[in-house]
Amino acid sequence: MSPTVPFVPDSAPFSPEQRAWLNGFFAGAFCRTPLDQSKIENPESKIPAAATPLTILWGSQTGTAESLAKQAAKTATSKGFTPTILDMAAASPADLAAHENVLVITSTYGEGEPPDNAKALYDAVLADGAPALPGSLRYSVCALGDTNYEAFCQCGKAFDEAFAKLGATRIAERVDCDVDYDEPFATWLEQALTTLQKSEVGSKKNEVTSAATSTSDFKLQTSDLDAAYGRARPFPAPVLTVRNLNGAGSAKEVNHVEFSLTGSGLTYEAGDALSVIPHNCPELVAGVLQALGCDGEEAVTTANGELPLRTALTTCFDLGKPTKTLLELLQLPASDTTLDVLDALHAACPAAIENLKSQIQNPDFLRKLAPRLYSISSSPKAHADQVHLTVGAVRYDHGGRPRKGVCSTFLAERALAAGTAHVFVHSNKAFRPPADPTAPMIMVGPGTGIAPFRAFLQEREATAAAGRNWLFFGDQHAASDYLYQDQIAAWQKTGLLHRVDTAFSRDQAEKIYVQDRMREAGAELWQWLEDGAHFYVCGDAKRMAKDVDLALHDIIATHGQKTAEQAAAYVNALKAAKRYGRDVY
Repeated sequence: MSPTVPFVPDSAPFSPEQRAWLNGFFAGAFCRTPLDQSKIENPESKIPAAATPLTILWGSQTGTAESLAKQAAKTATSKGFTPTILDMAAASPADLAAHENVLVITSTYGEGEPPDNAKALYDAVLADGAPALPGSLRYSVCALGDTNYEAFCQCGKAFDEAFAKLGATRIAERVDCDVDYDEPFATWLEQALTTLQKSEVGSKKNEVTSAATSTSDFKLQTSDLDAAYGRARPFPAPVLTVRNLNGAGSAKEVNHVEFSLTGSGLTYEAGDALSVIPHNCPELVAGVLQALGCDGEEAVTTANGELPLRTALTTCFDLGKPTKTLLELLQLPASDTTLDVLDALHAACPAAIENLKSQIQNPDFLRKLAPRLYSISSSPKAHADQVHLTVGAVRYDHGGRPRKGVCSTFLAERALAAGTAHVFVHSNKAFRPPADPTAPMIMVGPGTGIAPFRAFLQEREATAAAGRNWLFFGDQHAASDYLYQDQIAAWQKTGLLHRVDTAFSRDQAEKIYVQDRMREAGAELWQWLEDGAHFYVCGDAKRMAKDVDLALHDIIATHGQKTAEQAAAYVNALKAAKRYGRDVY
């Protein structure tokens, strides 16, 4: 009987590197079986092979890829591998050349950009003259993304192509995962590990001692017990409060939302995010039913069993961007630019609609309604058994009808009346307040980007942390868009907030943004960095975060009297020291 391989849990008091080493040691030790002394003199007997080394390389912006890397390591260990989980920030092409078996798990954010921890390796392997990788390096890539973005899974695609171009051997085709990644990830992991096992048999002419594998062996594991609440079983959290934070005349609608976690067993830390399972807008569902010519009572098959079509369209299926399969069924081009399923139905001919209607009992041409991720704006040390969000409601008109953000307007309009919303916690260990309570902290969070910094400040207040705190906040108008103004003013009065710089872009003729305020205070900001400050930014990745990063480089170059190259090296050192954190989307 094969021995059970122990695995050091994430909660154990070890660093990630220490856990990886210990897990590898246990795998190697426990995957060997004692020699049968009666067979020592038998030349035909075979000694079980040592556990196969495996490197799991991850790039993550919000923690999903890192979490999947840990799940992959657990599965790989049970299959006779010695896994090492490697942060891309700690890897270089030269380092990779020494590895034989590599699984790459990486997300993409913004407009096809690599995660912050993957940026240096990404640039290195894509650079002209990048060092070659040996053919003995066997690899496969799992790319994470969101098909609502044009550059879907671009980072993973780029790594896959670069590794092959540099000479490494692809042993399993890359999988490009949408937001509902469980099944494609499990299938990819099964194929990759099975192929690696066969490669080991072929290259070492030895037997690999592992149990027979099947898809069920590779199901995505979670840290939750079957009976516990988590990603596999979201908690129906009572909705306590939905409060508009904007004043009269604002062009925006930002809501403060509070949930109760009492009885859930869910825990979180400042810097984490909350996943919310939304419901589709009833008006949109009614429009889809009308376009299909259905009454909504038709029985359809879903992951939650058989449901009436109206209920399924409300709670189970994504009515946003149509899938390629749906476009094909509706005889529309794959390049169709319709924004949602209702647009596609309106664009289709009657015959195509009838064809689709005939297949409605099993609507696998629709994507599963995925959870939406929001930065948590509370600290559990300040609000026991509660979790708060700061959510901007998305509303606009297009093509002659109003459009709504799926989850933001669910929370704004219907969650409080519904009484509960299904949620689970998404850990983001790369985005935390300084572990040193005396370290200074600089936070740049315009608009809803204020959310995690409200949590950070609550944390520091609750723990009486002595470090100085500096907040940059911006929005359109001070009179109507200064989110949490009263609380910020109170923190200034008590001394928790040592400095606040605001940028209200439309209160004067010339627009002013947070990066402009940073430059104005450049000399002091540089001194805070030299004093050991941690620098954080949260918000829009496409414009704001890039502009803030550019301003940071300029401030370091100007006030630190450095060249552009030296300023870049300084910023990279901040990142390596975990003193530059970004929660961007």
